[in-house]
Amino acid sequence: MKKNFVLDTNVILHDYSCIDHFEDNDIYLPITVLEELDRFKKGSEQIHYNARAFVRRLDELTSNELHLRGASLGPGRGMLYVVVGDHYQRRVANSFPERIPDHRILSAAVTVAERHPDMLTILVTKDINMRMKARALGIPVEDYFTDKVTDFVPFSENETVYEGIDPELIDRLYATPEGVEADLFGLPKRPEPNACFILKSHRNSVPARYVPFTERFHRVDKGAAVGLGIRPRNVEQSFAFEVLNDPEVKLVGITGRAGTGKTLLALASALRQMDDYKQILLARPIVALANKDIGYLPGSGKDKVAPYMQPLFDNLNVIRAQLAPGSKELRRLDELQKSDRLVIEALAFIRGRSLSETFCIVDEAQNLTPHEIKTIITRTGEGTKMVFTGDIEQIDSPYLDAQSNGLAYMIDKMRGERLFAHVNLVKGERSALAELASERL
Repeated sequence: MKKNFVLDTNVILHDYSCIDHFEDNDIYLPITVLEELDRFKKGSEQIHYNARAFVRRLDELTSNELHLRGASLGPGRGMLYVVVGDHYQRRVANSFPERIPDHRILSAAVTVAERHPDMLTILVTKDINMRMKARALGIPVEDYFTDKVTDFVPFSENETVYEGIDPELIDRLYATPEGVEADLFGLPKRPEPNACFILKSHRNSVPARYVPFTERFHRVDKGAAVGLGIRPRNVEQSFAFEVLNDPEVKLVGITGRAGTGKTLLALASALRQMDDYKQILLARPIVALANKDIGYLPGSGKDKVAPYMQPLFDNLNVIRAQLAPGSKELRRLDELQKSDRLVIEALAFIRGRSLSETFCIVDEAQNLTPHEIKTIITRTGEGTKMVFTGDIEQIDSPYLDAQSNGLAYMIDKMRGERLFAHVNLVKGERSALAELASERL
């Protein structure tokens, strides 16, 4: 059945193309939403860009007849209407006498429902408290599901183990650096490209990776040193190191709880390959813990974002601590920073750039929206490798969750692509206390 959808402002700020994802249903925009979008037009953050892009899209779709007949969203699609001139509904006023934007949007949803009693009218919002208010008033309400991830298996499971493998094939993997044909192992289903797993027989086992470029299983070296004093501490970290060091894998997602070594491994791998890239770029979104801003800071642009970038400097200092004072590696690390070949900066500065021959690490990517992830990846030029790390259980952005964040969305959509690899780290290596806190708190 055809339905009416009333959109909240936060849906548009999350995805400026949202009106293209409601099939043949009609969309209603309360005039309050346009007023709120006007406040978000100025600024350099993603939500400001989304507000401007959405308004431009509206301008393309609508004409001076909007108030009379609405605007068509295209062949086989619904209509777009703006809700204007509606009175403040008594149902809403009795519970919420303050006419703040959220309450006016609730009132608009009631108005649309009254105008179309034969059609289901649904309010769409990413604000959980707004959804609770709507339910309390009996207004049908939903989250915005278009970019939600439903398969959580890749973010929770340990490494995959295939039992009953012929031990002679495992011996061949150990003895053959170029790998063994995947079809010889007789697995019920061929693994996804660049998937890492353990092959196990009754007498031996081997960590391996399916390399799609050769259609072979390659042995993963558990004892391989990352370099600069960093060495994988478990098989999962070895898997991460394997795909991070393969120049054919251009996009890598590394997920895991705090303390599993996501950022440290990525940085150590980048530094190990510093001769293969013109620049190593580390970036993270400026999102304060629990979304609590620390206020205005003095100094230059770099000085202002330095507190947010400190976790990346912490990882760099861990690597520095592994190097002997005055060593060649330490001097080279200093030279990389002085010559701007090793750069740590806020993610907001990437917009508009073209990243060529760059090893780019985006930390805390779970705080990005799917559109922000897309914007970053489309910045890549020839010879660039993109690595996204994050913990989908620790999200500080108020309108994102484990299902709708950009990191989970990117991994879900890129699975099966030859240029992509995902590794989930389960075991914490920071400290026994950090691991205990991740499990119990």
